Amino acid sequence: MDLTTNDTDLTPFYEFAGEHVSVGIHAVDAKGKTIIYNRKMKEIEGFDFEELADRSFLEMFRFGEQESTLLKVLQNGQAVLNAKQTYWNRKGQEITTINDTHPIFSGDKLVGAIELSRDVTTLEKAVYQPLKKYEEPITFNSITAVSASMRKVIETAEKAAAAKLPVLLIGESGTGKELIAEAIHWSASSTGKFHTLFCHGIDPNVLELLSQNMASMDGGTIYCERIDLLPLPLQAQLLEMVQQQAGSSLCFIASVGEDPVELISAEKLMKELFYFFSAMTIPLEPLRKRKEDIFPFVDDYFSRHRMNLGSHIKGLDDEVSAIFQIYDWPGNLKELEMLLDEVTFMITNQDLVTLDLLPHYFIAKTTASGKLSPEDFLVNGNKELLPLESYLFEAEMYYLQKAMNLYNGNVTKAANALGMSRQNLQYRLRKIKKK
Repeated sequence: MDLTTNDTDLTPFYEFAGEHVSVGIHAVDAKGKTIIYNRKMKEIEGFDFEELADRSFLEMFRFGEQESTLLKVLQNGQAVLNAKQTYWNRKGQEITTINDTHPIFSGDKLVGAIELSRDVTTLEKAVYQPLKKYEEPITFNSITAVSASMRKVIETAEKAAAAKLPVLLIGESGTGKELIAEAIHWSASSTGKFHTLFCHGIDPNVLELLSQNMASMDGGTIYCERIDLLPLPLQAQLLEMVQQQAGSSLCFIASVGEDPVELISAEKLMKELFYFFSAMTIPLEPLRKRKEDIFPFVDDYFSRHRMNLGSHIKGLDDEVSAIFQIYDWPGNLKELEMLLDEVTFMITNQDLVTLDLLPHYFIAKTTASGKLSPEDFLVNGNKELLPLESYLFEAEMYYLQKAMNLYNGNVTKAANALGMSRQNLQYRLRKIKKK
């Protein structure tokens, strides 16, 4: 493409457009090295260009069961259009995007690929009656938690529901804030709908729509999820809206992902908005600090699985239970639920989850934490030796991951330390991720 017209260099114009367009742009060369990663894509996925510039994107992203559209295009040279993907980004937020991914040719040679991502998380789910994963409303009685901290959360939330005061839920992603919010709603009122406002990457027009809808709402709950992700001008707009409805039949609940005092100090949260919602503040501890809640959650999950699908699954065997207890669950209850979703998908007539049903990526994470080693996976649920090929694969995965962690993900340094070429290490990492 000729970037000059009438002797005018258009490069600054293209650069400005790329940085300010509302579509995420991620372009890679034929080897997978990132060439373009714009501001919007950073908002969606959470990476900085500097983190990606010296590495293949295959090293930075774990695609799970759904293969990367960039990888598909690099492999076959054909465009992938309107591909809808829902995943957790680096910040632990659940994101839904629609991607158009195109091959880039120089003459007849494939030189790379470019992905254009539209963040539809809030456009699809801005204000809605949530789809129920559970077939009944979430109430305090249906929340399976036995830890002292969660009993305190439920006790405080019940008081908030009775008083119908604004509530601020504080906790990491995946700790169950939305479940507490819905339980407050159903405890406070049997009428009205439970509406969720997703604040990540929100369109200002959504706030206008919500404001118009609130004027005609007769009861119900407005749950503003992660208000700390709203830009400050939109926080001011939200504050004005909720203040206008103060004293109405609406119940207001909000959540933040960190200590609100630190968020205010970092100018990520308006103190006035915090004051409005903080009539009652309810902190939720991460799962790693209340591991006694793991097994009641697992038991409840399998109970619903048996009821809904007629399965025979009863629970975890001793080895898997021990791993679940040791693991720190950085994604909290949401990570645990997603893992159970994946495991139960593989179950046929088993009545216990055994080690061989756990996905390889989860075993890699537990070994990479340093709390478990390949020796911990020598036997399966029947206390028999693993096949040699399976054990060698686990050992290789463990050792390569340890090397990558030691050198902070730098493939070149890890390859040198392991005495292999960068290309060989990349090949082995790709092979592991495909397993």
